[in-house]
Amino acid sequence: MQRRAALCATVALAAGLRSSPVRAGAQAEEPLADAVRTALSAAVAQGAPPRPSFTTVDDRLAYIRWLTSMSDRLKKRKTEDLRRVEFLETVWYESKRAGLDAGLVLGVIEVESGFRKFAVSVAGARGYMQVMPFWMRLIGDGDPARLFHLQTNLRFGCVILRHYLDRERGDLFLALGRYNGSRGRPEYPNAVFGARRKWEFKDAAPR
Repeated sequence: MQRRAALCATVALAAGLRSSPVRAGAQAEEPLADAVRTALSAAVAQGAPPRPSFTTVDDRLAYIRWLTSMSDRLKKRKTEDLRRVEFLETVWYESKRAGLDAGLVLGVIEVESGFRKFAVSVAGARGYMQVMPFWMRLIGDGDPARLFHLQTNLRFGCVILRHYLDRERGDLFLALGRYNGSRGRPEYPNAVFGARRKWEFKDAAPR
């Protein structure tokens, strides 16, 4: 079983390396205070699969409208209906869990990996949100192959972006630069801001 898992990870890595270049930069590994490390480790701890729950019928209907709209926009990139819906459900769940806008997270994914699950950057960042393997050692279980798992990748990516946003006192421009390893430079944040506009959702509830 272990040999088969290792083979699958190797195949996935090779597939990602053969794909078109991704936009991930060389995100720096920075020392973390014990309290921060503990908090981040707790934040990425795996829970149940993403199943949205709502307090009102209106909230549930708004979510369904969001899911329908995003699914239509993503159809050309992810043609299989069930996988597309699973992906969007996970994006919504993990972004809300981290206190992030789902449109922002979709913009990051578009710029970082072009929605490719097995994307690998020249710096070694992996998956949809191009998470650097050192994060698995710092706050995960130490197995970087798990970064090709949908929920794991989005969980780590959203928690890390939230961490950088908190460090930058809510300054999204600087937080995105830190996420990409290019803090203070405009190219990456501007690319994400541009991509985010494609995924904005302005809910118009039917009357």
